Amino acid sequence: MKLVLAVIQGKDVEAALSKLTQQKFSATVITSTGGFLRESNTTMLIGVEEERLPALLELLAQTCRTRSRYINPMPTLMEPSEFFLPQPVEVQVGGANVFVVNIERFERI
Repeated sequence: MKLVLAVIQGKDVEAALSKLTQQKFSATVITSTGGFLRESNTTMLIGVEEERLPALLELLAQTCRTRSRYINPMPTLMEPSEFFLPQPVEVQVGGANVFVVNIERFERI
């Protein structure tokens, strides 16, 4: 048995949960915030049998996509005579960070 910890961007959560339910995966959902842009994320805890792990990872890959976004960088500390003109910077957001952990013991109580 494996425990999958999937940190998913807020925009991808509904699609991922819908597909998980359709494929009979169950997940515990924890709302979180963080990352580079301090946007909403969801952390899913998913217990899965080892033989179903590839299907779960494929499902997450299909529903959690990265996308480009432009942000204005914050100015660094400057000398009083310096002038900062921000230029938008393209960053990749979205997708999922997935951790797979071995489970020694599982009990449903």
